[in-house]
Amino acid sequence: MVTYQRLTEKELDTFIQMRIRQLREEGATEDIDLVPHLKDYYNRHMADGTFVSWLAMEGDKIIATSGMSFVEKPPYFGCPSGKLGILSSMFTHPDYRRRGIAKELLTRVVKEAREYGCGTVWITAADMGVLLYTDFGFVKNGKFMQYKL
Repeated sequence: MVTYQRLTEKELDTFIQMRIRQLREEGATEDIDLVPHLKDYYNRHMADGTFVSWLAMEGDKIIATSGMSFVEKPPYFGCPSGKLGILSSMFTHPDYRRRGIAKELLTRVVKEAREYGCGTVWITAADMGVLLYTDFGFVKNGKFMQYKL
């Protein structure tokens, strides 16, 4: 039976390993040890409430993850609060895919973003997730660009 819970410090090491597995599956190049950077980020932002995650569990095993970071920028017409949710860490173990688990996690983190006061949620979706997000109501925005420092 699948249950859902918020991420706590107790599950953080496993959560980080699943995040790294997700990045590998998406084709990321591993040129550094990302674990200490992730641990620092999650500890700081969970503590100040600017990162939340819901987990899908089978017993005490994490089978799927989600994450939402909250950021603020100057308000604009499409988002007068200026508060944005950035979706990340959406990963379901391959043995549990296509069962509605990711949709349930997405529903929970989007609710968290709404409660935080976000007017918009952003994601850079891997090909595998596009159908989930479009079915949920996400719309592609071709204006997004990135400059790597």
